[in-house]
Amino acid sequence: MNSIIYSIISIYVFILVGFIAKMSFKDKIDDKTITLINVYFLQVFLTFWGLLIHPVDITLILAPSIYLLIVLIAVVISALVASKLFKDKKEYSVATVAAIIGNTGNLGIPLNIAIFGEQSIPYTTVVNLVNVFVVYTIGVYYYSRGNFDVKTSLLNIVKIPILWAAIVAIILSVNEYKPSSEILQMLMMGAYASMTMQLFLFGIYLYGTKIKELNKTLISWTLGVKFLILPLITFGVLYSIELDSMIKGIIFIELIMPLAIANVNLASLYDCIPKVVTALVLISSLLFLGIIFIAIEIIKFL
Repeated sequence: MNSIIYSIISIYVFILVGFIAKMSFKDKIDDKTITLINVYFLQVFLTFWGLLIHPVDITLILAPSIYLLIVLIAVVISALVASKLFKDKKEYSVATVAAIIGNTGNLGIPLNIAIFGEQSIPYTTVVNLVNVFVVYTIGVYYYSRGNFDVKTSLLNIVKIPILWAAIVAIILSVNEYKPSSEILQMLMMGAYASMTMQLFLFGIYLYGTKIKELNKTLISWTLGVKFLILPLITFGVLYSIELDSMIKGIIFIELIMPLAIANVNLASLYDCIPKVVTALVLISSLLFLGIIFIAIEIIKFL
């Protein structure tokens, strides 16, 4: 538990560093350059490292399949309702997709270990893998749609190197490839640099974000989907199927994770109101500190 506390403290330290850096240097720091370096280069290392240190077990396909089904149901509902609530394309994109991109990796995996023990690792690993594909397919598409047409948004999915890196890493992992310690060390350096850069970027966009000036309907809808609609869909699906209670609990916990910083990366990359998305990530993270205790009680009924 102490390691989780130290990890959370480290996260906020790096966010604070980014905030102070932007406050001190303002326009001298190019936000878009940092985003491009992170998404197109450093996150490739993060993807390889994350998938190769935990071998992919294709026999664990049920948990991620249920996770993906619930995500797709939520996206369809969110897209239909959001089209009636938001006329602005960028707000519609954020309202549709932000809530389904949760922090299933950096926060979800250690949290599930704390709740269910190390036996949860194989399941959280494959669920996080599915979430990677959700982020860089559905996520890329909708954040792109804030500024681009359908064809360009679909092409943007193909252009993201992280998706291809994940596919190559899965193929290597399934074929039991074991990288040498030197390669793992190199990948780890890039991975940690990517995670640090993500937090730094979050702090940069946090500077100058005024929550009071944000669209309250957008905030209410996104957080409502994250912490009300999505949990209700998840509970309904999980309650109606026969499955080990621990696996049900893992899926439920992973789906209520607060908004991931990956949302900020994509919003910044495609110029889809990144400061608004930053505020949503921050608010959802703060609310999650209380909601997680309610979630732990809910999973007892699954």
